[in-house]
Amino acid sequence: MNQSQPQVKVAVVQAAPVLFDKASAMDKIAVTAKEAAAQGAKLIIYPEVFIPGYPRGLSFDARVGSRTVDGRKDWERYWASAIDIPGPDTQVLCDLARELGVYLVIGAVERDQEFSRSTLYNSMIYIGPDGELLGKHRKLVPTGSERLLWGVGDGSTLPVIDTPFGRIGGLICWENYMPLARMSMYAQGVDIYIAPTADARETWQSTIRHIACEGRCYVISCNQFATKASYPADLAGREELKEDPEILSRGGSAIVGPLGEYVTEPLYDEEGILYATLDLSQVVQSRFDLDVVGHYNRPDIFQLTVNTQKKDAVRSI
Repeated sequence: MNQSQPQVKVAVVQAAPVLFDKASAMDKIAVTAKEAAAQGAKLIIYPEVFIPGYPRGLSFDARVGSRTVDGRKDWERYWASAIDIPGPDTQVLCDLARELGVYLVIGAVERDQEFSRSTLYNSMIYIGPDGELLGKHRKLVPTGSERLLWGVGDGSTLPVIDTPFGRIGGLICWENYMPLARMSMYAQGVDIYIAPTADARETWQSTIRHIACEGRCYVISCNQFATKASYPADLAGREELKEDPEILSRGGSAIVGPLGEYVTEPLYDEEGILYATLDLSQVVQSRFDLDVVGHYNRPDIFQLTVNTQKKDAVRSI
């Protein structure tokens, strides 16, 4: 661990943009990041697919064996509100990070740039205080119906980023139920483990507390607080929400210490920004009796191989 700055103030933004409205998401990031930076935060974190929002409750009119014209139109709208990483929208975020002198970690829907430009990915991007794009992670396995929306990532986007206050990295939502994916993070020495999610249930709190205990790291979970009001009125699939409650995602963002205790309790039923000053010396102390990739490991019995090669559908030789 880098001990040059053993403490860092972090901010966790629990909010939601207008769904499918990229400009709304970018504006909300600018406002909240400036607010958090003014409070002294040096690491600012946003939820899963904050750009352009998580389409909770929508089916895109997809059933086994059939799709509809209206569903395809909603999908086109989702595609149009995605961003390129890197790309012009990413550069706006990089410029913001440089202006504020902060690290930004943001969940975004990423549009494929290499082949058809049609596949989308559920991605997490890391931006440094110098305005550099430090890395990205694509969700390895979209969950349930998400598989219709997003493609699968590969082992080439499992970064852990060195910072003056420790190593940051993480996994998205239910990827965190993949033990071997977590192990790949631990093996890279992650100190601040970032877990953006769309899961607002109590069981998710058990998950992030377990990861903190298992990895002996800080765990930062960030969820959206989303209501029906954040869905466009002219969305073809909006009728699907008529029986749903007004609050579609109650949040539950939280920060957990490396022994599993809450640093900040979960925030529910409102937008807000959670703040905490993390003492990275606590990470070192916590690993005194448990280091799952060190002294509490048995490589003579168990070994993990991680394929970090990029998997291209087409290669020119």
